[in-house]
Amino acid sequence: MSNHLSGLRRWAGFFRLQMLLIGALLVGCQSPREALQQLADGHGRQLEILPGQPFPLVMLAPQGTAKATRLRVYLEGYGHAWATATQPSLDSSPHNLLVAHLAMDDPTPNAYLARPCQFIMAPTCEPTLWTNRRFSQDVITSLSQALDQIKQRYRNREFELVEYSGGAALALLLAVQRTDITLIQTQAGNLSPRLWVEMKGLSPLSSSLDPLDYRDRLAAIPQRHLVGDADDVIPASFLANAYLARLHPYACSQVATSPTTDHLLGWEAVWKTWRDKPLNYESNQIQLASLR
Repeated sequence: MSNHLSGLRRWAGFFRLQMLLIGALLVGCQSPREALQQLADGHGRQLEILPGQPFPLVMLAPQGTAKATRLRVYLEGYGHAWATATQPSLDSSPHNLLVAHLAMDDPTPNAYLARPCQFIMAPTCEPTLWTNRRFSQDVITSLSQALDQIKQRYRNREFELVEYSGGAALALLLAVQRTDITLIQTQAGNLSPRLWVEMKGLSPLSSSLDPLDYRDRLAAIPQRHLVGDADDVIPASFLANAYLARLHPYACSQVATSPTTDHLLGWEAVWKTWRDKPLNYESNQIQLASLR
């Protein structure tokens, strides 16, 4: 009898292990769109498709109906732009949903907005849109149309843009073309694609715009840039300081550095610490304490 029970226990343990492995495989096979939908469902958020020409955009709508004078909008970064070092991806949807997680964990009224051709494809989607044209006027216009739709629906007068990685340059470019963006906060942000490719020794993004070509307008927009000392994807401290040095004056800008973050890790804790702190206009340099 004991041998029989022992055998049953072994089979039960084997069955549980198989179920765990099958579950892991199913998660691994989950598409970025399905993963984003699951994240939204888990936080009571609605995934919507904002109509637009030539690119519809995916949005996670604000939770509830409370109106805010200024709405915080999280912009997605590069996503999965390259399959290899030399081969563009066929689908730029992000595999790492860090930006969406930051939005879901933020109690401030906010929306999450993906870039063109992320999570939803259109006939006009092609790899150049997330490679050389990733900061093109086409992309800026598409995002600006989406902000117009959001503003019309939620009746906010202003926007705060929150961006990660390549979303930073898009936010800055949006800000110089609109009059309703009153605050920008970035994390591990590419603030100047032109400076970035020069530092990395990459080919110029010939079809993209650069925020520093509009430095006079940018100098008047309050902005905080959180950078990681261990970030080797975007040499953030150097890039952020080089960017600020070219703004004149830059009394409305800050750089905050963290020794505990690289390009991917640690941003949840850093952002939770800084997301609602007012800007300190007295200094453009702040050293973050180590967050453990």
